[in-house]
Amino acid sequence: MSRRGGGGRRPDSRLDQPTQARAPSFQRGGGGAAGPRGRGRQGQRGGAGSGSHSGSGAAPSSPHTASTSTEPAPSSPSVSASAPSSSSVSTLVEETEQKLTLAAPAAATLPPSSSRAVRLPVRPGFGTRGRKCVVRANHFMVQLAKRDIHHYDVSIDPEVTSQKINREIISQLINLYRLTNLGERIPAYDGMKSIYTAGPLPFESKEFIITLPDSDPRPSSSASPGTERQFRVVIRLASQPYVYTLQKFIQVLDVVLRAAPSEKHTVVGRSFFSTDLGPMGQLGDGIEYWRGYFQSLRPTQFGLSLNIDVSASSFYKPILVTEFVQYYCSDLSRPLSDQVRLKVKKALKGIKVVLRHMGYNLSCKITGITSQPMSQVMFTCDNETRSVVQYFLEKHKIALQFTSLPALEAGTEERRIYLPMELSRIVEGQRYTKRLNERQVTALLRATCQRPQDREANIQMMARENAYNEDTLVNNKFGIQVADGLTSVDARILPAPMLKYHKSGREASVNPDFGQWNMINKKMFNGGTVQVWTCMNFSTRLNHDVFNPRPVIPISSSNPNQIEKALVDVRNKTTQPGKQLQLLIIILPDVSRSYGRIKRVCETELGIVSQCCQPKHVSSGNMQYFENVALKINVKVGGRNTVLDDAVQKRIPLVTDRPTIIFGADVTHPQPGEDSSPSIAAVVASMDWPEVTKYRGLVSAQAHNEEIIQDLYKSIKDPQRGLVHGGMIRELLIDFRRSTNFKPHRIIFYRDGVSEGQFSQVLLHEMNAIRQACASIEEGYAPPVTFVVVQKRHHTRLFPADHNRHGLTDKRGNILPGTVVDTQICHPTEFDFYLNSHAGIQGTSRPTHYHVLYDENRFTADDLQMLTNNLCYTYARCTRSVSIVPPAYYARLAAFRARFYIEDETSAGGSTGGTRSTAEGSLAIRPLPVIKDNVKDVMFYC
Repeated sequence: MSRRGGGGRRPDSRLDQPTQARAPSFQRGGGGAAGPRGRGRQGQRGGAGSGSHSGSGAAPSSPHTASTSTEPAPSSPSVSASAPSSSSVSTLVEETEQKLTLAAPAAATLPPSSSRAVRLPVRPGFGTRGRKCVVRANHFMVQLAKRDIHHYDVSIDPEVTSQKINREIISQLINLYRLTNLGERIPAYDGMKSIYTAGPLPFESKEFIITLPDSDPRPSSSASPGTERQFRVVIRLASQPYVYTLQKFIQVLDVVLRAAPSEKHTVVGRSFFSTDLGPMGQLGDGIEYWRGYFQSLRPTQFGLSLNIDVSASSFYKPILVTEFVQYYCSDLSRPLSDQVRLKVKKALKGIKVVLRHMGYNLSCKITGITSQPMSQVMFTCDNETRSVVQYFLEKHKIALQFTSLPALEAGTEERRIYLPMELSRIVEGQRYTKRLNERQVTALLRATCQRPQDREANIQMMARENAYNEDTLVNNKFGIQVADGLTSVDARILPAPMLKYHKSGREASVNPDFGQWNMINKKMFNGGTVQVWTCMNFSTRLNHDVFNPRPVIPISSSNPNQIEKALVDVRNKTTQPGKQLQLLIIILPDVSRSYGRIKRVCETELGIVSQCCQPKHVSSGNMQYFENVALKINVKVGGRNTVLDDAVQKRIPLVTDRPTIIFGADVTHPQPGEDSSPSIAAVVASMDWPEVTKYRGLVSAQAHNEEIIQDLYKSIKDPQRGLVHGGMIRELLIDFRRSTNFKPHRIIFYRDGVSEGQFSQVLLHEMNAIRQACASIEEGYAPPVTFVVVQKRHHTRLFPADHNRHGLTDKRGNILPGTVVDTQICHPTEFDFYLNSHAGIQGTSRPTHYHVLYDENRFTADDLQMLTNNLCYTYARCTRSVSIVPPAYYARLAAFRARFYIEDETSAGGSTGGTRSTAEGSLAIRPLPVIKDNVKDVMFYC
């Protein structure tokens, strides 16, 4: 594992303040708080469809042989405070288990609990602060009738990797044998290895032979006329005992509710998309968007609820490949340039095409494109060497038109198949998983952005059209009934905090209104001092008069093609004593894609703190823009824009009473297709107490798509120094001590980007790293930790109960900033809440979900909700409250900044081949360039 350059401090570093009594050590049993263990979500196999096929319709090369969760145990729900009268939290598990029984072999015994299981803390009670209100959530409550659920294993031979084909096979089986061998049962199939029935089948094990029709009109069929595809299907009662948990029941019911839409629509994760679910739209470059909806069954305090949300996603247009290539090169009569060819290769790799020139469908998956024009691609067939063009002319009497284009490659390296682009049509319904460009992202957001009232109406319409209660399998067989409308939920609107500015300003404090305020009549709480600065202009459009004409060296304009040289020259001119550059303002070139290079050079090579500006914004003279730039500059030179008045007055519970450090952590992963690019972990920590406003950030590269942060703590054995400790947590704890003269007596850790299925794993590993980092500094040093996951990627939306009541909505119709929900739709027993801390700018606001995974500080619901909401008003880059707590936001910014450092090597060029596996790639992660100390000491990522 590569480590972040710079490492930790000296091994003898100590926090020399008096130590407190040792906090309870973190153990894998959960640290004492009883409650349900971490929930997991089983991964689903992707329906990749059938693989590449060889046939007479494609040009083969030389004739080589082709090759083709630990589940948590339930615990009794208990809550230390009474739930609202409209819900019964304590009865969810009992009622569900009474209504559903799961058959298993009589002699079966439940497996022992995992020794690595984690019990998450129970809810300490419900919040009471704030003004009460009612909102509507896109959760549809689910009622269950008593049913006897049976689980059966399914095996299909020959094995098929496509869930779509698997469903076709089982659907055919049900149609043929429902009234006979299946005893009139209708199984619910998960598309993989399991089916569930409401009652037993007339057998414990049975074999079926299923034949799919040979006249399949869909392009997924690769069979030629006259052939039939036969499959041996074996259904047997599950031989392994089925773990008896609420989570398992939910998984079964989720399969039942997804059965019908999975057959009708294109499945993407937990979402369904179709051209029948709403109007399509064009994103450009051969990409279009389809509308659809997300659906997930969840346990809540109300009982089970079906979370439904409308969505949209990008898909390839079902066009000829030549039409697709025209988006990259309009003249198809000439060979593609190397640059265009690489772009086309990246865009087409992995998608399926169908050829129909032989009277039947031949489906293939593209593995690449040739480096030569098709007229020059030669292969051997029947001991005769010929070109692809010649083969199609002689074999199929087709004179290919675009012979200067590359040929598509399919099959394997041992048996490669060449396909003409002009005969290959992109199969409909394939999701575009690669990175959208800025223009496409803008088009998708513009097309799908909906005001709250419209989004709520569309969600309601989608649920109504699904008609769950009219589905025979859902309602009649399994006894599931879904409520007709969205759920009304009790909520509270937390008050905005008082913000403190410098006392010399005409307004020394402000109480934000509707999540926003301005800097009129205010001075920054701590203004940074910049004595040595200059500006470099890479734009050809800018008037120099917009600047203060007193930099340390004259403002200069430079060639945008010589950015590195110009930056080095500026640094060299400001190395004299008293002239060390504190700030460099950079006007970006008129053409984009230079920002990352500038930041890499300034921050990792030259040690320059920089502020980049777009030329069109600088020349506009917009004072709001200059105000925002000033906010960024101030924190980059060590200042603080504003602080919480309660922090200055030391009135924040469990923060200002004792020295407290607040961490934010995030991991960003490379875009799909960049399979050799590392993931970037970032951790920030507050460096000022009690204000908790200034954050120092560290970054590190780790294995591709690795979510657990590897460099929180590390140690190496040095031949001279012995055991040397390091890691981001240790370094930031030491920095806090140096900055405040206190060691942290308490740790609050906001962790962004963790899904429910990763809760236990992330908590175990990262809490262990925090403990090790603390212990490495001082024997017995173990400050209490509160570990909170910050989730933005969820599908719960909150709407005003009355869209026409202005006292309950902002000017765009969204719920008000500070709206918090911790009842009814939240977890039955665990400590979580939804917080809408910001005012929506466009579309429907998405509340952030906060889930406490560990809490030794024993926060009350009110204290943690108020702290989180108040911190959202301290984000340095604007005078608005933000949607996620700033430490997590800063960590995300730092991680994205670090990706710019390696953009020239990986991201800008896309995938670098992707031939090595993730396991192999993880052995040689290239470390990030080391950020210079003077840059790292300030909030350079803002």
